[in-house]
Amino acid sequence: MKNIKNSNEKAAVKTKVSWQSALKRDWQLYLLLLIPLILVIVFCYGAYPGLRMAFMDYKPAKGYAGSKWVGLNTFKKVFKDADFTRALRNSVAFNLLDLFVGFPMPIILALILNELRYKRFKKVSQTILYLPHFLSWAIIGSVALTMFKPSSGLVNIALMNANLIEQGIPFLNEKWHWAITYLLIGVWQGMGWGTILYLAAITGISGELYEAAMIDGANRWQRMLHITLPGIRSTIVTLLIMNLGRVMGSNLERLTALGNTQVKEFQYQLAVYIYQKGISNNKFSMATAVGLFQSVIGVALVLLSDRIAKKLGEDGLL
Repeated sequence: MKNIKNSNEKAAVKTKVSWQSALKRDWQLYLLLLIPLILVIVFCYGAYPGLRMAFMDYKPAKGYAGSKWVGLNTFKKVFKDADFTRALRNSVAFNLLDLFVGFPMPIILALILNELRYKRFKKVSQTILYLPHFLSWAIIGSVALTMFKPSSGLVNIALMNANLIEQGIPFLNEKWHWAITYLLIGVWQGMGWGTILYLAAITGISGELYEAAMIDGANRWQRMLHITLPGIRSTIVTLLIMNLGRVMGSNLERLTALGNTQVKEFQYQLAVYIYQKGISNNKFSMATAVGLFQSVIGVALVLLSDRIAKKLGEDGLL
């Protein structure tokens, strides 16, 4: 017993010394790591004390000390507002549609790219798919508004020249056409990033599994179904949980770039509500209350989906 105890103590001492030696050896790397860490703390967590604004009748001139505490009155006003209900309904509906339409696409593309044998074509395809991720919504919106004009847009001209349609389709000028176009442009913009993540996960699958399956006579579809998909299942579950946490969110830049007064009924989502009702009218308490509501619901959805994933036998996110 004494020998076991002594060996454990020696192991603990060695671990402590190795940590110190690692810190001494790589102190430059730890110092560089502090820079992004400090930025994350300042910009992501440093604003947390400002959340008390949601429980105050905040006046910028009076500051936190002079503003009156109102408790949950701001939340009650927001929840009774018909515009908030409309914005909440639109946000949830479009985010769920985004998830339903956009989430499977990177998985499908990753499976297809993984099966390509011509490496140069594979690299070019990856670059083309990933490029939209770096474009701002201002650029995407301006290009989309030019391409999808009902009379002079490139898409409608091509369709009319091919005798597929008789008159231009109002892709961005009628609410139902706008909804479909809005979703498809979102899928196009985001699918490249997800594809890269799934391809990285696929590289971690042992090649021996594919060789064994080929020896047993499995074709490509069977290898994808029984080896590749199960191999990236944990990544799929993790990204799904993270996307469920964004169901309450909305992107003001995307809505502004693709929206107009003709589609206001669908364009009016929580990001637009916060900007118009809160920030533009100097109602910072209202804007903070809605933002806090979004965050709390998002965290609750992440925790709930993580628990469900664990009960189903997955590793989950937390």
